[in-house]
Amino acid sequence: MSKDIKKIVLAYSGGLDTSVILCWLKETYQCPVVAYSADLGQGDELSDVREKAMTTGADEVVIEDLKEEFVRDYVFPAIRANAIYESSYLLGTSLARPLIAKGQVETARKTGSNAVSHGATGKGNDQVRFELAYMAMEPGLKIIAPWRLWDFKGREDLIAYARSRGIKVPVTKQRPYSSDRNLLHISFEGGILEDTWAEPPEDMFVLSVSPENSPDKPTYVEIDFREGNPVAVDGVAMSPAVILAHLNDLGGKNGIGREDMVENRYVGMKSRGVYETPGGTILRKAHIAMETITLDREVMHIRDSLIPRYAEMIYYGYWFSPEREMLQKLIDESQKVVNGTVRLKLYKGNCIVTGRKSESSLYHPEFATFEGDEVYNQKDAAGFIRLNGLRLKIAKMLKK
Repeated sequence: MSKDIKKIVLAYSGGLDTSVILCWLKETYQCPVVAYSADLGQGDELSDVREKAMTTGADEVVIEDLKEEFVRDYVFPAIRANAIYESSYLLGTSLARPLIAKGQVETARKTGSNAVSHGATGKGNDQVRFELAYMAMEPGLKIIAPWRLWDFKGREDLIAYARSRGIKVPVTKQRPYSSDRNLLHISFEGGILEDTWAEPPEDMFVLSVSPENSPDKPTYVEIDFREGNPVAVDGVAMSPAVILAHLNDLGGKNGIGREDMVENRYVGMKSRGVYETPGGTILRKAHIAMETITLDREVMHIRDSLIPRYAEMIYYGYWFSPEREMLQKLIDESQKVVNGTVRLKLYKGNCIVTGRKSESSLYHPEFATFEGDEVYNQKDAAGFIRLNGLRLKIAKMLKK
């Protein structure tokens, strides 16, 4: 098997797992390894990734700035759908993995590599997300998943291996939880968080202050939408990545976007995850508000009935599947009328809609008023109610 591996593109972050994997791949397959890093908004985490990869044994290092593509082509489509998994998770990692995999595949083509590798464990969702994406884009690539091959049992073994090879890693025994960050969120799992009764330590959070420590004065923000996409904040046009980064800052300062949940992994077990998604929380709330005055009732209800399945597809790793693409086209068709402005109040962990307006609004005060109007005859309601209640009356009569 190892003889068939000529060159490997590794999804490399510089953390404990991928640092060990890089070294392990070199030792195991005796072939060149390309360390591939996608900048999706990790901040300072990528500052020394090139130097670290080369020091650890990489033959080539490829770093791509994909922040705009990530938000425009992955985050915003999910926002247009109001996608959320199990009523809590805004899919930050789930949306990032297919783009990283896409970058790996493209890098493999450019560098003549015939294998790709990732640092996902054999117990998590990410292995599925990476590998389904590889298969959908380049079926001929060989896939190496070290966590399913080597003898290491856990991160304590990895720390010992790293020390034996002189690899510097950011994780210690005192802070054993792992994290994943991009422009949409930062996630935390494992270690001390495996006790579902234990409250996450305050010093763990990165993107947000606690609601009780946020300002006593609310922050107001206005978001403009065009065809379901955010295009401006407070009247200032911004690119997708800049909008999300700006709202991350505003939301984080006001304690918005923290989520502590126990979710159902695709592989069958429950797992606790703690998330910070300040900007995404604001955008989803604003988008839903925008739709309330622009979307037809039946269009909204049909679309909403499909969203749990859509979110599930993303969570399970089927971003590049025909069913997700089909649903996306339906969702995007509904978004052509979602234009206008939403005003929100950010206050101590709360994101409160305080106004919405649109030139394509279906809401008109003269129709909704309790005063007299010319489009609604209240007497018509009697027949409407009688016809809708007819089956209930018949069922009861037959029972008697």
